Amino acid sequence: MRILILFLLAFLSACFDDTRDLIAHMEHVKTTTTSQIEPIPEIHPFNHFAYSSYDLRSPFVLPEREVIQQKIQQKSGCLSPNPQRRKQPLEKFSLSELTMRGTMGDAGILWALVEASDLSLHRVSKGSYLGLFNGRISQVSANRVKVIELTPDGAGCWVERETVITMTKTKSEG
Repeated sequence: MRILILFLLAFLSACFDDTRDLIAHMEHVKTTTTSQIEPIPEIHPFNHFAYSSYDLRSPFVLPEREVIQQKIQQKSGCLSPNPQRRKQPLEKFSLSELTMRGTMGDAGILWALVEASDLSLHRVSKGSYLGLFNGRISQVSANRVKVIELTPDGAGCWVERETVITMTKTKSEG
C-alpha cells in the first residue's frame, strides 16, 4: 500500500512542472486582444400604415377566369361565349397540351380518345368542349378532330377560329 502511495505522489509531482511559458502566453493574449464591443445599431421608429382595402381583391391571389370573362365589356350583337356554362375537364388544358390517341364507336357516333398533358385519357365527341378558348368539337373523324375556338378580338367581341387535332402515333407504333 505504501508503494502505491509513493508511486502516486511521484506521478502527481510531475504534473506540477514549470508553467512559466503558459503564464507568459496568457499575458501576451491579454495585452494584444481588444475588449471593445461594437455599439448597438440605431433603431428607426416604426411608421404605422392603416390598410383600408379589406373589401377589395387581394393582390396576392390570381383572379378567377370566369370573373375576368364576366367583366369584359361586350358589345351587343357580337359573338360571345356563355360564361354560365359548366366547364368540362379538358378546358383547363391548352390545345397544344392535348393529343389525339385514337377513336372508338360505331356508325351512329364516333368518339375520339384525347390524352391531356397530365397523361389522363378522355373520351370526347361532337359538341364536347376543350381548350382554354371555349373550343367546341365540330367534327370527329377516324384520324382528326376539328375544334372551333372563340378567341377575343380585343374590341369586346369574339372571333371563331378553326383548329385541327390530328392523330399522333406513339413511339412503340413507329
